[in-house]
Amino acid sequence: MNVTINGETQVSAAGTLGALVAQLGMKPDRVAIELNREIVPRDQWAETELHEGDRLEIVHFVGGGWR
Repeated sequence: MNVTINGETQVSAAGTLGALVAQLGMKPDRVAIELNREIVPRDQWAETELHEGDRLEIVHFVGGGWR
């Protein structure tokens, strides 16, 4: 199916948000996801189904800081 991730259309076979995060190789504890303009809590990713044309914004947090 085609989904838009951070403004780019991509083909994905992932059926759920959880599967998509795994497919993208991201660490779930460092990611926030907005699906069709609604933030989805991490504990709902496994059961949140993806559909053709969904729009996602994925923010990946990176460690670091000022020293």
